[in-house]
Amino acid sequence: MRVHKITLTALAVAAALSLTACQDDETGTAQGAPTAAPTAPTGASPSGGPATNAPATGAPASSAPGKGSTPPAAAPAGSTAAGQSTKCRTADLTITAADRTISGDPDNTVVVELKNHSGKDCTLSGYAGVDLKTSAGTLSAKRTGEPVVTGVVKNGKSTYFGILCPVNTSGGSGVRITGLVVTPPDETQSVTLPWPGTGSLPVTEGSGSPVKVGPIGSAGQGE
Repeated sequence: MRVHKITLTALAVAAALSLTACQDDETGTAQGAPTAAPTAPTGASPSGGPATNAPATGAPASSAPGKGSTPPAAAPAGSTAAGQSTKCRTADLTITAADRTISGDPDNTVVVELKNHSGKDCTLSGYAGVDLKTSAGTLSAKRTGEPVVTGVVKNGKSTYFGILCPVNTSGGSGVRITGLVVTPPDETQSVTLPWPGTGSLPVTEGSGSPVKVGPIGSAGQGE
C-alpha cells in the first residue's frame, strides 16, 4: 500500500509540473513584441470613417475657342473699323491746276485736280484752302457757298474743284498773279503751284476778294 501511495504521489507531482510549464509557454507568447497595425487602404479614413477624395489643386484649364468659331474680320486697307474710308491727306494727293476758261464766260476758270496716289481709297469733302500769290501780296479766295458733298476718291482716280477769277477789262496791268497755293480740306500741309490762268486780276477797291473757290467735286475734268 505504501508503494502505491508513493507512486500516485509522484504521478500527481509530475502532472502539476507539466501543467505549470504549459501555462508559462502561453504567457511568453502574449508578452512578445506587438505586431504592426494593419495599414489602411489608400483613400480610407484612418479612424474607420468613409474614404474621401482630396480636391485637385491648380488653376482650372482655360476653355479654348470652339473649333468652328470665326475670328473677327479685319477692316480693309484704307478703311476704318466702321468700314468707312479714311480722309485723304495732302501726301496722298497729286495736285495740279489747269486753265479751263470758256470763251464768253464772265469769269476766268482754273480747275484744280486732286489725284489719289496713296494705294487706297480715301474721302474728300468741303472746301480747299486757295491763296493766290500776287504782286500786291497774298489773296485768299472766298467760298462760293455751294453745298458740300462727301466723295470717295478711288485709288488712281481724281476729283476737281474750280477757282473763278474776274476778267481784267480795265485796260491796265492790274494785279499780277505769280502763284497758287492749295491746301486740301482739313489739312495744314499746302502745295504751291504755278498759276496757269490769265496773268492778272482787275484792281478792285475794298477788302473783299474777287476770287472765288467751289467745293471739292464742283468742277469736272473738262471744265
